[in-house]
Amino acid sequence: MSPHHAYPLSVSEQDYLDGELLTDIKHEYIHGEVYAMAGAKAAHNRITLNISSALHQHLKGKTCQPYSGDMKVKVDSCYFYPDVLVDCSDLADDSVFTETPTIIVEVLSKSTRQIDRVIKREKYLQIPTLQEYILIEQGIAEIEVVCRSQNWQSHFYYLGDHITLNSIGLSISVEDIYDRVKNEDVVTWLEKKTLAEQNLSN
Repeated sequence: MSPHHAYPLSVSEQDYLDGELLTDIKHEYIHGEVYAMAGAKAAHNRITLNISSALHQHLKGKTCQPYSGDMKVKVDSCYFYPDVLVDCSDLADDSVFTETPTIIVEVLSKSTRQIDRVIKREKYLQIPTLQEYILIEQGIAEIEVVCRSQNWQSHFYYLGDHITLNSIGLSISVEDIYDRVKNEDVVTWLEKKTLAEQNLSN
């Protein structure tokens, strides 16, 4: 989702948090400046739902829980809305933000790529509990994963690959993350896969 400036003046953290309870429009808070979040496209929503569903199924009955869309992450004096996160601290039912995420997922777009790769990345990697930060492109089939256990080095994954999230013991295929997404990479991949399956059956 892309940020747009919402208020001309800086506001306090408490005023920001109080305001978020009164509005249907989500805002991110960066060092006193408040930004409204724009709506997301269908591909973005499909990717978010795909990975949220996989996390929910895998973590059912466990302490770690996935959250998508409405749960804020606090870092220093900033509040962000990741597309998906996993928190293992057993948050209270009335929690509106967490400071202890284990996994954060951002689905990239042209308007958010720089923010997610630079500003948010710098902030997120300061969180002591964070183990994996995942950045998912929606226009192409490419996923970047950075892990604390590997000194935050970037690893890229493509269709045909599986991603292992060691912090929660989950392996998920790139194909499943892009299920029902119709970008050129996915369409071409599925066409080749169908053709290969047909050749095997002949």
